[in-house]
Amino acid sequence: MAAKRLIRPEAATDPEAIRAAALTLLARRDWFTGELSAELLAAGGDPQATAGVVAELVRERLLNDVHYVERYVASRAERGQGPVRIAADLGSLGVPQELIEAALDAGPDWRALAGAVRQRRFGAGAPDSPAGKARQARFLQYRGFSSDHIRAATGADLEPD
Repeated sequence: MAAKRLIRPEAATDPEAIRAAALTLLARRDWFTGELSAELLAAGGDPQATAGVVAELVRERLLNDVHYVERYVASRAERGQGPVRIAADLGSLGVPQELIEAALDAGPDWRALAGAVRQRRFGAGAPDSPAGKARQARFLQYRGFSSDHIRAATGADLEPD
């Protein structure tokens, strides 16, 4: 996005120009506050003016981090991603851990989702060999499911050592 300058250099300190750029970005998708600030700065906005515009957008409820995180979790879960991967992606955006945990707790039944993702990929039958279980477990781990979710989805029993 920042490749195309949304804010002309002569308007870098103009709050109206920064607001127009922010609204252009918000019209396309939801943004996390820190992510939008970084994008506006990369687009040529003055740091002080950008901070003021972002604070104003938050006050006007055009920018809502809680709503963003909830929708992010829901959309990623619909794609079959697990909570570990979603949390890592949100963490890389700078989302506070408390927001991530609250959204994941309010999210879908992760065990059921892991089972559905496994079934979509490998069919209804349970894996019939240890190698099959391991392959399916690696797939679910890559998708971001925890070991508990993977065990529930693959029917893997814990073997005592």
